[in-house]
Amino acid sequence: MLPVTGGWLPASVGQQWNWWQDGFTPISGLTRSAMVEACVSAYSQTVAMCPGDHWRTNDKGGRDRVTTSALSRFLRHPNDYQTPSDFMLNLTRHLYLEGNAFAMALRNDRFEIDSLHLMNPRYTRPIVAVDGEVFYYTSGNDVIWRRLEQSESGRLVVPMRDMMHVKLHCPVVRHPYPLLGDTPLTAAMYDVFTSDAILTQQANFYSNQARPAAVLSTDLVLDKDQVQALRDRWDEQSRMLYAGGTPILTAGLKVQPWTTAGKDAEMAEMLKLTEQHIAMAYRIPLAVLGIAGGAPYSSTELLMQSWIASGLGFCLNHIEEEFGRVFGLKGQPDDYVEFSTKALLRSQFKDRIDSLVRGVQGGIFSPNEARNEEGFDGVKDGDEPRVQAQVVPLSAAGAIPTSPVPHSAPPAGAAGGKPPEPEPGEQKLPSVPKPKGNPDAAKWTARSLVTRADTIRRRRYQ
Repeated sequence: MLPVTGGWLPASVGQQWNWWQDGFTPISGLTRSAMVEACVSAYSQTVAMCPGDHWRTNDKGGRDRVTTSALSRFLRHPNDYQTPSDFMLNLTRHLYLEGNAFAMALRNDRFEIDSLHLMNPRYTRPIVAVDGEVFYYTSGNDVIWRRLEQSESGRLVVPMRDMMHVKLHCPVVRHPYPLLGDTPLTAAMYDVFTSDAILTQQANFYSNQARPAAVLSTDLVLDKDQVQALRDRWDEQSRMLYAGGTPILTAGLKVQPWTTAGKDAEMAEMLKLTEQHIAMAYRIPLAVLGIAGGAPYSSTELLMQSWIASGLGFCLNHIEEEFGRVFGLKGQPDDYVEFSTKALLRSQFKDRIDSLVRGVQGGIFSPNEARNEEGFDGVKDGDEPRVQAQVVPLSAAGAIPTSPVPHSAPPAGAAGGKPPEPEPGEQKLPSVPKPKGNPDAAKWTARSLVTRADTIRRRRYQ
């Protein structure tokens, strides 16, 4: 890969020891690939949609949004000529096209970072000093270049503390290691070249009209003049086909459409395979790009969660960590920056409302927090989370009183269902314990009569 001019040298470069004298032409056109553009745009546009915030953990175990720090001011106004969306769009695009993204920091009188300015990744390189300190040669931003009144040929030397450098994996073949990242296009370059070669060949083929749409066939032997006369008459009549003209064929002439050859179908399959390989190198589900294939997803939320769990989640976390380094944050979970992915479900109203309802019913959100999430004002007594009454801890389940059990009707006999009082000098009959639960009234009466009869019998024999 040629880092300054861009493009790639072909594989045949290494076949000759004096390859630099053979005048090889760099292979360009990587960004002309529609699949590469779709993958890079998917990352850059999605990251630009996610708003960032500076968060700090509080004493209660939650977190508070910081609005007075230098990072929070940058996330709202990165510089005076770019919006946050514009800055993140181009930063991510540089990252996935070149493997590196650079932004130079300018500080205010309090030595706080006041603004960040994107630099051209092809004109920016890290250098290592004798003592191991890291600096950057940088240029390529015309706005900041004129404001600092630098010469056209010179480069700025910026220390590492004032340079934001987001990089992908660092191969050992790129110097200095491990300070330069590599683009995923390195793994997919053969697929890109194959796709570009197929499309270029097909464009030349169709532009030269190498294959007609249909042919006229006959069993007669025609000379040169007859063939030309038939061609002229056919061209004259076929020009009016769109207006309803009808050519008349005589002498056994037949029109035979030129069908698609089998090689064209194989070529279409090859193009489809190269697109899948490019998407695989960028770790993007085909459904995100609007291409059929891969695992099916029942909802947009599941599709986005799958992408966040793989390529997009890494991209956001990678950029967040570099912001934390440049702005001197402590890192997770105490002091960090986070880009919210809630904006990706902005169009999924049903899924968003269902999740808020379950969060409120489960006591995670208060009603006002859920209303504020949708842009509605808070209501009275809606700041406290709440749960349903039957949701209790296991330790308190034994102390909950059970519901009262209805008793059966008392047996017929004495008033109020009570046994008769004993006469003076007569021993009091033992009371019959009433069974628990809800037994049948007849069974209870029978046991009571048997107990009383047995007591009278024992008293007579004493």
